[in-house]
Amino acid sequence: MSVAEPRRIVLFRHAKADWPQVTDHERPLAERGRKDAAVAGRKLADTGIPFDLALCSTATRTRETWKLAVHEFPHRPKTVYEERIYEASPGELIALLNEVPDDAQNVLLIGHNPGIQGLTEVLAGSAEEDARERLSGRGFPTAAFSVLSFDGTWKSLEPGAATLLDYWAPTE
Repeated sequence: MSVAEPRRIVLFRHAKADWPQVTDHERPLAERGRKDAAVAGRKLADTGIPFDLALCSTATRTRETWKLAVHEFPHRPKTVYEERIYEASPGELIALLNEVPDDAQNVLLIGHNPGIQGLTEVLAGSAEEDARERLSGRGFPTAAFSVLSFDGTWKSLEPGAATLLDYWAPTE
């Protein structure tokens, strides 16, 4: 894979979680979340992006979201469950993405708000069509995802370096 080809990052917020008497990290998906995760998986597959790597928070709701979404993919990318994603700030998520090996062209990160929305906003120095307006108008509801692209190595990823290509939420 050439560094000259744009890299793509998809930032995917976990689906709707339930509120049982467990720690926040252990909260499972609600029924609506299970449905939305599968729908989001189909929409992610429809992007045609061949993901090389999925980075997923270790929280129960993100792992369940990923398990339901990936069933819709034509091929399963390598998956790394990363505890640093849970409660991470945009800066911490950029630092994590800076560690991605350069043989990975397209990366999917499954995480939480406010980090996922914040990272989308921090990375997107520009946007195509109405993606930024849709994001601004909707926020980043559960099971939503953004698609960004940038040129260069993963180590060079920094604020403003990407273009927001698309944004999708379950109610769109």
